[in-house]
Amino acid sequence: MIIDTHAHLDMEQFREDLPSVLARAMDAGIRYIITIGSDIGSSRAARDLAAAHEGVFFAAGFHPHDVKNATEADYAELKELLKDPKAVAVGEIGLDYHYDHSPRDTQREHFKRQLEIAREINKPVIIHSREAEADTMDIIASAGLPESGGTLHCFSGGPETAKRALEMGMCLSVGGTLTFNNSGALRDVIKTVPVEKLLLETDCPYLAPKPLRGKRNEPSYLKYVVETLAGLKGLSPEDVMRITSLNASLLFGICEPPKGGAIVYPIRDSLYLNITNRCTNACVFCVRNSTDFVKGHNLRIKTEPTAQEIISAMERADFTRYREVVFCGYGEPFLRLDVIKEVARAVKNRGVKVRINTNGHALLINGEKFLPELKGLVDAVSVSLNFPTEAEYKRYCRPKKQGAYNSLKEFVKQAKEYIPEVGVTALAMPGVDIEECRRIAEDELGVSLRVRKYDEVG
Repeated sequence: MIIDTHAHLDMEQFREDLPSVLARAMDAGIRYIITIGSDIGSSRAARDLAAAHEGVFFAAGFHPHDVKNATEADYAELKELLKDPKAVAVGEIGLDYHYDHSPRDTQREHFKRQLEIAREINKPVIIHSREAEADTMDIIASAGLPESGGTLHCFSGGPETAKRALEMGMCLSVGGTLTFNNSGALRDVIKTVPVEKLLLETDCPYLAPKPLRGKRNEPSYLKYVVETLAGLKGLSPEDVMRITSLNASLLFGICEPPKGGAIVYPIRDSLYLNITNRCTNACVFCVRNSTDFVKGHNLRIKTEPTAQEIISAMERADFTRYREVVFCGYGEPFLRLDVIKEVARAVKNRGVKVRINTNGHALLINGEKFLPELKGLVDAVSVSLNFPTEAEYKRYCRPKKQGAYNSLKEFVKQAKEYIPEVGVTALAMPGVDIEECRRIAEDELGVSLRVRKYDEVG
């Protein structure tokens, strides 16, 4: 599923063939489209389109080009439009200093006013900002976003603007410009943004992506943006579609996010197994503290699956797509050693690599002599070292077992005797001495170190 979070379906470019455009969108996997208002007339038209088409929602607002014409009667009607059940956002609103079709003071005044309306009704905002980054962000910072948040539409800003937006909890929306040959700087910025904060849009009929640049844009062309973004983020197109659709669902309330915890879930070319939500750490930075989702998958399980339930769930997967099966999920896999062995045996019978991501407490959980049982069943283990000192580990990982840090290191040393690939990871958290982590990994433990991004999971 793909959600186009910004389209202008009311424009004259779609007057002759809108039913065909929507049919092509459906065929391309576009399940929902938000059509956007820019003045009172187009906001009214957006509402009517949403009412006529099941998968279409709308936003209403005054574009900075048009705010000079907005009247008090228009504002009164805008508030009525935003009461509609299919009105999901206030937008597009903001500042445009490229064309200056409205005086800049007028733009700023109406931007603040519409932010106030959004806060009053708690609907997210869709913000247009062109050559006005500093003023846009300063106004958002001073006036405040609605509790439901917002997005910078057709993001074209630099790294500082992206940083400020993310710190405010906003999303960034990307479209056809991401595919352009001259958009290297934009792609560099988007590489640094967690995919959990990105949305997809067309801004159609404008900004058709490569290889269709110069033509009328339409929602079905989002597949080219998906492919480009997948390449930038090292994800599969399916990952990008799933994650950005969840992002849009959570921001705009368009559809229900996935319910029920997944026990088998794909990311890239790996198949992950979520066998427990229990853990022997209570890390302050753990994603479980803030969300049920990792890369678009709901991992909050109510009951732990049996080995046979996991194996049955795997039977529905196309193993030709995956290079490995990974025990990971929302807890510590070694809390269920018997399940690991039974499921790993089934995976190995298919000739697929088995990896375990662990906090390294396995010796404390299962005793000192269990590792030989994994020989021939487990091909790789990745251990979360995270910090170079026991004091830091206790402070931030908050282990529930005594001696966890030193036991972790002992587990790494012993695991090398029975498991072909053993490595550790460290978290690129501000203040963490990554080079000291590397020294511990290579010199003390004799394994490689992989550095994980602090603000990204999965």
